Amino acid sequence: MYESVKVAAISYRPAKWDKEYNAHRMEELFVEAAREDPRMILITEGALEGYVVMDVVEGRASAEALIEVAEPIDGPFIRRFQKLARTLNTCLAFGFAERIGDEAYNCALFLDQEGEICGRYHKVQLAEGTHSSWHFNRVGHRLRAFDTPIGRAGFVICNDRWNPDIVRALVLDGARIILIPSYGSKTKEQNQAVLARARENGVPIVEANVGMNLIISKGEICAYQWGNDQITYGVVDIPVAPGPETARMAEQNYLAAQKPEMDRRYQRTLQRVRQQETA
Repeated sequence: MYESVKVAAISYRPAKWDKEYNAHRMEELFVEAAREDPRMILITEGALEGYVVMDVVEGRASAEALIEVAEPIDGPFIRRFQKLARTLNTCLAFGFAERIGDEAYNCALFLDQEGEICGRYHKVQLAEGTHSSWHFNRVGHRLRAFDTPIGRAGFVICNDRWNPDIVRALVLDGARIILIPSYGSKTKEQNQAVLARARENGVPIVEANVGMNLIISKGEICAYQWGNDQITYGVVDIPVAPGPETARMAEQNYLAAQKPEMDRRYQRTLQRVRQQETA
């Protein structure tokens, strides 16, 4: 009981602090990826502003500079990608620093093919932690799945992927596919962690990481690619949502397959009985 969906992941390494350049390059990559007609295209964490939070944490830039570069949800760069989604007639998903008032959050956004915002998520597990004084790096406080044209989905961002409870909460909220925009580890251990999240929950995962893309379906890696600015395609089998209608369909499929299977078993039993009688 699956729907097969073609998706794409882009391993974009953004320029730090340069939204105009990044938006232009992201647009180029989205346009290129859309030529193969995927229904959803995912790009990396912090793709718009360049994932600059550690510049602030480590003293290379000011908190005010990060607030300034962060994009509000109704800002011009978000509207630009809403228009692009309509032009390409496909779903777009990407990470960016979102400004809400005088605070910033590590955010992931999902746009449908009409440019409408289907889902918006703030990272909840920050590797660097957070503090009440860090208004430039607020931690998210909601784990919610959201409905999309390819099925109910959930975001986890980079470090979130190490925590099975985060993905489990999204799946319990109905997510049938998990999307991971990342700007982090490309080790064997991270691949194993993402694979484990898929197998634990029985859902496909699409990860776009800086320097690496990973697509998992039915608990197995169906596409993997190393390097920056790589576009990776894969077909994922998204399980249908549970419920009475789905259960009855599964029941009918099983019963339809039962009779020939029972006939085969009967013939084997009959053959074994006859062999015993002639022994």
